[in-house]
Amino acid sequence: MQRFTVNIKLPARTLTGALSPPNRGAADWGWQGLIAYGCHSLVLIVDANTAQTLQVLERHKASVVKVKWAKENYHHNIGSPYSLRLASADVTGKIIVWDVATGTARCEIQEHAKPIQDMQWLWNQDASRDLLLAVHPPNYIVLWNADTGTKLWKKSYAENILSFSFDPFDPSHLALLTSEGIVFISDFSPSKAPASSGKKVYISSPHSSPSHNKLAAATGAKKALDKVKILISNEKPSAESVTLNDCLQLSYLPSKRNYMLLLYPREILILDLEVNQTVGVIAIERTGVPFLQVIPCFQRDGLFCLHENGCITLRVRRSSCSITGTPNEEPDPDPVQELIYDLRSQCDAIRVTKTVRPFSMVCCPVNENSAALIVSDGRVMIWELKSSISGRNVRNSSSASPLYSPVSFCGIPVGAFQNKLPDLSLDNMIGQGTNAGEEQLKSSFLQEVHLKFLLTGLLSGLPLPPFAIRMCPPLTTKNIKQYEPILAVGTSNGSVLVFHLTSGLLHKELSIHSCEVKGIEWISLTGFISFATSTPNNLGLVRNELQLVDLPTGRSIAFRGERGNDEPAIEMIKVSHLKQYLAVVFKDKPLEIWDVRTCTLLREMSKNFPTATALEWSPSHNLKSLRKKQLAAREAMARQTVASDTEVSSVESSVISLLQEAESKSELSQNISAREHFVFTGADGQVYHLTVEGNSVKDSARIPPDGSMGSITCIAWKGDILVLGDVDGNLNFWDLKARVSRGIPTHRSWVRKIRFAPGKGNQKLLAMYNDGAEIWDSKEVQMVSSLRSGRNVNFRILDVDWCTSDKVVLASDDGCIRVLDLSMKPSCFRMDEQDLIEPAWCPYLLVPRASLALKAFLLHQPWNEKYSLDIINIDYLENENIKNLLQEQLNSLSNDIKKLFLDPDFTFLQRCLLVARLYGDESELHFWTIAAHYLHSLSQEKPAKPTDAAILQEQLVNPLDICYDILCENYYFQKFQLERVNLQEVKRSTYDHTRKCADQLLLLGQTDRAVQLLLETSSENAHYYCDSLKACLVTTVTSSGPSQSTIKLVATNMIANGKLAEGVQLLCLIDKAADACRYLQTYGEWNRAAWLAKVRLNSEECADVLKRWVDHLCSPQVNQKSKAILVLLSLGCFTKVAEMLHSMRYFDRAALFVEACLKYGAFEVNDDTNKLIHAVYADYARSLKLLGFKQGAILFASKAGETGKELLTELKQPKEEVTQE
Repeated sequence: MQRFTVNIKLPARTLTGALSPPNRGAADWGWQGLIAYGCHSLVLIVDANTAQTLQVLERHKASVVKVKWAKENYHHNIGSPYSLRLASADVTGKIIVWDVATGTARCEIQEHAKPIQDMQWLWNQDASRDLLLAVHPPNYIVLWNADTGTKLWKKSYAENILSFSFDPFDPSHLALLTSEGIVFISDFSPSKAPASSGKKVYISSPHSSPSHNKLAAATGAKKALDKVKILISNEKPSAESVTLNDCLQLSYLPSKRNYMLLLYPREILILDLEVNQTVGVIAIERTGVPFLQVIPCFQRDGLFCLHENGCITLRVRRSSCSITGTPNEEPDPDPVQELIYDLRSQCDAIRVTKTVRPFSMVCCPVNENSAALIVSDGRVMIWELKSSISGRNVRNSSSASPLYSPVSFCGIPVGAFQNKLPDLSLDNMIGQGTNAGEEQLKSSFLQEVHLKFLLTGLLSGLPLPPFAIRMCPPLTTKNIKQYEPILAVGTSNGSVLVFHLTSGLLHKELSIHSCEVKGIEWISLTGFISFATSTPNNLGLVRNELQLVDLPTGRSIAFRGERGNDEPAIEMIKVSHLKQYLAVVFKDKPLEIWDVRTCTLLREMSKNFPTATALEWSPSHNLKSLRKKQLAAREAMARQTVASDTEVSSVESSVISLLQEAESKSELSQNISAREHFVFTGADGQVYHLTVEGNSVKDSARIPPDGSMGSITCIAWKGDILVLGDVDGNLNFWDLKARVSRGIPTHRSWVRKIRFAPGKGNQKLLAMYNDGAEIWDSKEVQMVSSLRSGRNVNFRILDVDWCTSDKVVLASDDGCIRVLDLSMKPSCFRMDEQDLIEPAWCPYLLVPRASLALKAFLLHQPWNEKYSLDIINIDYLENENIKNLLQEQLNSLSNDIKKLFLDPDFTFLQRCLLVARLYGDESELHFWTIAAHYLHSLSQEKPAKPTDAAILQEQLVNPLDICYDILCENYYFQKFQLERVNLQEVKRSTYDHTRKCADQLLLLGQTDRAVQLLLETSSENAHYYCDSLKACLVTTVTSSGPSQSTIKLVATNMIANGKLAEGVQLLCLIDKAADACRYLQTYGEWNRAAWLAKVRLNSEECADVLKRWVDHLCSPQVNQKSKAILVLLSLGCFTKVAEMLHSMRYFDRAALFVEACLKYGAFEVNDDTNKLIHAVYADYARSLKLLGFKQGAILFASKAGETGKELLTELKQPKEEVTQE
């Protein structure tokens, strides 16, 4: 155990144990990098990297059912800093929004008194960062402002709402999972409640789907898959097929637009919402372990699944074109079209018992490469994905196609020799894999990867109550060098846990007993005696175990030797003040007095001796007078030896040597036996006073009972004060010096335990009752504070003790052990006051100025021409304390990340992306991913002609991920949409679906296949004639001239009369897609217009359409400027982006972006751009000056040309003044 500097001030803290059943879904991993989960009525905050509990939030009065971290999808600056905000909801319907760093509640929200079913923060934070949507049972959704606690609107629905999911691509879309089906809401807005009651669809049970009986033969399997039943219908299904309550979870896929997953215990269904049809099924074999939960990934089309045995699996979608086939093989004429998710990695399961089962899983939202499992016994297991590159030739025989490493790292393609850290995040581990062709396999940079889970963190909780707790002997001036504040906790399974209270971590777990530990007494700072009793047999006799334990070695010996079988139970053990003697009190048997140092029985009281109901050792003893006598004897011996130096007589010297031998022996065993006293009370209330010296026990005095007291249950003695407690809750204070006694009725029933606080002259007293505890001041004889179960807390107290002279420790029946101050009010602590054993990287805990300065320091390396992570030598006007905190943060980064920051080849854009990841800043992460991609690919295109093929090749290998949807390159977007329609076409099952597919194919320009589908309409169908004519029209439309103008006229008339979709189709037939987009935009179908522009128009026309969309997004009533900036980035309008960022006062992002553009030569150099660049740099320099980050301010002021001159002189001024003095 590492030595700590003695911290006499122990922080108030809570050690937690097993969770309660309502806590099952209460867990969340935030962008801030911390995990929050509910434990009874507490909320625990855990750092995932170091697996340390950073904070315990205590304010709820009932079990917590949901916790959610606020999103970080906004621009951070001094006004809106990095802060830890968390919402937690409990069984009684109360929602508390926390400021986690200080442990205070920002606001409390209450609507109904039923448990909150689900809640989420809104992800689009352009308008407001504080909006929280909650489901209040049975059927209300309420939008709250979580900063002020005000209700913005409330809306009720026809069915009970179980949970909901926001569409990650469109903030106005929301799906509710209800007890009967799904309700799709498409007009969600923060400003007012949805007007419509949503589009309701019903789900028929997946068990009727043939995915359960896949046939072995390929043809059979294909036919079975083709006939997967429709799962979603607008009609209510018949009663026998309704098993919706099976549906455990619904959520949109963040990796591609308009897909949703439904989780059932034995399968996951992937739905395509364009046609409301299942396009993928992940089923578990009959012998497999059912699912509990699934988390879809954003960066890759993957799913983290949690199974009932606590195993976490990662499944990644198989790429559509298989790479394994050789090019000369015949392509499969009829491929099974289905989204297939291959199992890529799984972690070990846990041992599931009645009380131990997996509760929930959370996944890191920033990097998506680690998951944490929360187990019902209070354990948190953190599993990290690690990738390993396997040799090219070693092909595993499994059917899954191989995964390849990505071409780029941190947004930019890197060569084979560059420094990279593949385990940084999921998209840096595995490439997109959708479009690797044969010819790329020949090139060297695609390497095959394998993923595996590694357990990198484990937090364990306390076992189930009841507990017996005892704090080690108190801190004194003599033991200050070796003192450590440790607490021994005896548990019901016979083990003793030893906790270190400065850190709150488990120091040792000792399995000592075979039955429940009833009490512990320390005999030194490193040793204790504990006793346990088995359950009584029919004669009322038990097996008593009394063990003496040495903590450093863990060695334990049976203290009473062979005794202990079939005797009355031990009631209590008490160690004398000098730790010499031990009194053992039995239930129906006289007490025993033992010598602790030699483990010998000094005296067993006779049969007619009264049984003790309470016992306490006196603090007075004669050790000092004994020590004096010993010193005198030594001096006499010393004089004797000096005298006899001259005339040595052999007789005397032998006597002296005997004396010395005896003396040294007694020193070795320290065998001066001091006289000690103890008092105990008999059943009749008489107080007996006994003396123990050496190996004799003498009976000295008896005091008659006090008539006002009932049967005495406990005694405490310190200095001249003796306190007795009885079964009726009376406390009797005896002042032995003044010889007065004073009785106080507390009316709290049985006094279970009383203890004096440690420390000289500290006369505080802790009393424990059946229903709580009180602290008294025995000098003034008055109560200091009180805690009562059911009144101010909702737990029962099982045991109490003093930790330090001003802190108490309570064990309670909710499985927690709390260290509290004298007020005994359960409270949270400030996170910055806590001593962590291992520093944790969390810039959110720094003061706002410091966290932003730290960010600037990391981004603008190198400083003074060298790459370094020492902030101490930087000109940064802040007090030493804050500088040291920053240095601690930098030191806590992992070595891999430090290596990247110190690598001169690690480019500026990659730095921006890495810092966005480290800070968990969602809006920056998206901005820099897209900026890096397009800056890199568009600047590569500039020196065009000769190397065209190579560049195109690189772009093909490395397109922007499809999770960015409309922001992807056009060719890649078209390819994805075609694949999607192919899949929809294969899955057709009704006429409606066929028609939707035909419409999509027409818009995509795939006329031949559209005609085939139109001709499939059966003659009984009402649309038969219409579809046949449409087919004829589509095939003949190529003729020019008048037919075109006629069709255009018809199309515009259709649009004017409300048939928008049909009119747009006709315009697309005659290649007037640009007009079609304009009409769509006029009618407010902005997303549809952007989609059509991407799939049908050339790049100039497409850019026009998207720029009109950008203007619309920037308009005040839409206010989605962050989205607009991303669209401009994808169009390569870099100057416009810089202007917009500057006008929005995002000075840091604007300056960094300008810097990156200049490095890539993405700006045309003229006066206007120079003016913009200077303005941006000057404003950024000012904001750095505000942070006190002087060196950074000077750097950017000097880059700002004329605009920055004044600022520069101002910044350099103070230095000169100082030197003159």
